[in-house]
Amino acid sequence: MKISTKGRYSVTALYELALHYGTGPLPLKNIAQGQGLSENYLEQLMLPLRRAGLVKSIRGAQGGYMLGREPKDITISEIITTVEGPIAVVDCLLAEASAEDQPCKRACACVTRGIWEKVCDSISEVLGSITLQTLVDNDKGSKHVGCAR
Repeated sequence: MKISTKGRYSVTALYELALHYGTGPLPLKNIAQGQGLSENYLEQLMLPLRRAGLVKSIRGAQGGYMLGREPKDITISEIITTVEGPIAVVDCLLAEASAEDQPCKRACACVTRGIWEKVCDSISEVLGSITLQTLVDNDKGSKHVGCAR
C-alpha cells in the first residue's frame, strides 16, 4: 500500500491547522507556506475535507480554514480515508469475499486473503490510534516541514 500525496498533504495541512487550533481561521497561503506545500493542490484537497467536517472554511478578508473538531478528535485514519478512500492493500478487500462486486473470483477460497486482512487491520489500528493532537504533542519544540520538501 502506498499513500499518495493526497493523503500525506492532507495530514500535513491538518497538522498545520492543529498547530493553530483556537486562533481563528488560517489562510490557505499560510498553511501552504507553513508546511512547504502547493497552495493550488491544497485548495483541491480542502473540498473533501470540508465535506467530511474535518475542516471549516470562513470566507472574506479574515477568512481561511480551521479544524472542524478538536485535534484530539481527528484521527489520521479519518483524514486518509476521506481523501484516499478505504484502506486496502489488495483490491479483493474492498468488498466482502462473497459479494457480487468482488473483483477477485477466488476471494472466497483464497489462502492469502486472511493475511492481507490482518495487514489492513493493523494499518487501520495504527492510523486510528494517532490523532492530530498526538502529532502536535510529539513535535512540540521541533521545527518540522511537511513531506513536500
